[in-house]
Amino acid sequence: MSMILILFKIPLRQRLTGNAYLLMESCMKSLFSPRAGALTLAILAALSLSACQTPTHNVAPAAAATAKPADANLTQRELGEGLYEMAYAPAANALFVASAQGFNGVNGGVIYRLDPTTLATKGVTHTDLKNFGMAADSSGEHFYATNTLDGGVSKVDVQSGKVLQRLMFAGKDKEGDPVGAREVLFHNDELFVGGVADPGFISVVNAKNMTLKKRIPNAGKWVTGIIYSSLTDRVYAANGGGEILVINPHTHRIEKRLSPGDGKAYLFLNLAEDPATGRLFVTDDSKAKVTLVFDERSGKVIKRLDGDALGIKFNPARNEIYISQRESKKVLQLDAASYAVKQSWAFDSHPNSLLVSPDGRVLYVTLKQDFNKDNSTKGPDSVARIALP
Repeated sequence: MSMILILFKIPLRQRLTGNAYLLMESCMKSLFSPRAGALTLAILAALSLSACQTPTHNVAPAAAATAKPADANLTQRELGEGLYEMAYAPAANALFVASAQGFNGVNGGVIYRLDPTTLATKGVTHTDLKNFGMAADSSGEHFYATNTLDGGVSKVDVQSGKVLQRLMFAGKDKEGDPVGAREVLFHNDELFVGGVADPGFISVVNAKNMTLKKRIPNAGKWVTGIIYSSLTDRVYAANGGGEILVINPHTHRIEKRLSPGDGKAYLFLNLAEDPATGRLFVTDDSKAKVTLVFDERSGKVIKRLDGDALGIKFNPARNEIYISQRESKKVLQLDAASYAVKQSWAFDSHPNSLLVSPDGRVLYVTLKQDFNKDNSTKGPDSVARIALP
C-alpha cells in the first residue's frame, strides 16, 4: 500500500504527463478524482457494510498470458483499470489486488482475488468506494484497504471477500476535499493510516472494531510510506517534506525525525527495511529521483542509489532489494550487500506497487497504463508475477 496513495493538486495539463500516479506512485490527488470539483467529505463512523458492496463471486478463471516469452520466470496478465496495491493471504491461497477502477465517470472500485501461481481470477468484490492501499493482519483472516479519495479504510474478510466494516476519517484538506488516506500499516491489532495533508497526520485505528484510537499530529507535509521495524520496535513514516518520522507504537508519539541533511529538496514516498543490518530504504520519484539508505542507529544517510524509484521491497530470504521504476518502465533486482543490479525486467507499461510472497520466492508487480486527456486510461492495468531467479 507498499505502499501507496493520494496526490496533490496540479494543473490539468501537468496531470496528463510525467510521473503522476497514486499510491506508491506519486502524490497528486486531482489526477484520480472522478469529479472536477471538490470531493464529498465522508464523516461517517465505522459501520457494517452489508449493503455497501456486492459480495465476492466466483468467476471463470482467466488465462494468464506470458508477458515476456523469452523470460520463463515472468508471467503477466491484463486485469482491469485502476490497479494499485496487493495483499497475499496464505490461508486462502490468494493474491488480492486493490482497484479504483476508472476515474472518468466510474463510481466505486473492485477487489480482485487471484490465484497466486497462475494469476487467474478466482473472485471479484465490487465496492462502493475506490480501493488503493492494502495491508493484511497477522491472523491471516482479514486485510485492510484504504479508500483514499474518500478518506477511509475498509476491513475485508479474506475467505468471503466481503467488506465487514469501514471507518471514515473526519476532516477536510485546504481545498475542502476529504484528507486522503494513503498507506495503511497493520501492527499489534492497530492500523496506522497516513493522512496526505499539509500538515499531515497519522490515524491510529483499533483494527478489531474499526474505531479511531488516536491521531498523531504534526507529521509533516503529506504522509506517504509507513512500515514497522521489529529491530527497533518503532514505526517509520515518510513524508513529502523529505523526513522519516520515528514513532513509538506504544505511546503513539513522534520521537525523532530523520532527514538527509544535505540541503536538497526531497519528496519521500515508500519505505523498506533490512532489520538484520538496521538499514532503512526510502524512495523519491519526484524531486530527487533517488533511493536513500539510512542507518537506523545513527539516522544518517549511508548510500544514495540514483535513478527513478517508486515502490521498494526488501527480501530477507534472498538479501535482495526490489525497486519499481515507473518512468523507466523497469523493475530492478539488487544485491542488498553491494547494491549491484543483479537483474532487471522491462515492461511496456509503468511498474507501480510491489509485493514479495511470504516465502520470498516470488515478486508481484502492478503495472499502470498512461492516462488520456480526459483522465481515462489507454487500456487495462496489469499484474505480473516474477519467479525470482
